[in-house]
Amino acid sequence: MADLTGAYVAVVGPDSAATPDDVATATQIAEALARAGATIVTGGMGGVMRAAAEGARRAGGMSLGLLPGSDRASGSAEHTVLVPTGLGELRNALVVRAADVVVAVGGSWGTLSEIALAVRTGMPVVTVGGWHLPAPGAMVAADASEAVRLVREAVARPT
Repeated sequence: MADLTGAYVAVVGPDSAATPDDVATATQIAEALARAGATIVTGGMGGVMRAAAEGARRAGGMSLGLLPGSDRASGSAEHTVLVPTGLGELRNALVVRAADVVVAVGGSWGTLSEIALAVRTGMPVVTVGGWHLPAPGAMVAADASEAVRLVREAVARPT
């Protein structure tokens, strides 16, 4: 597996509305990316975010959770590092800007806002389930392995 050391990949998606498929997919994606050396960035809460942190932990990797509130204890303990921002939903911009690529698993309004912010700033976006938007830089993956392949391609592209 190609080295992704130094790459930061945001794995975004729903919290309480995450489906079992969303959770399984986020775990698989984050585990594969962390195994290749990527740092996983999330919004720090449950659902897809918790699953991504769990996947990174299983691979011995690092996950950074940027929390909406100001209480570190409100975040998912599976994360390596939790940072309370006190910004509410505005922290979505921090999640996106901290990453080199955004992977959206499933769909919620918060997820849509992260996709929009990524597209608006020219960041590559990979979607799996949920939102599939015809936008520059947005790629649709059928499953976790295709999402990982697309992330690798996006990271390898010169900027």
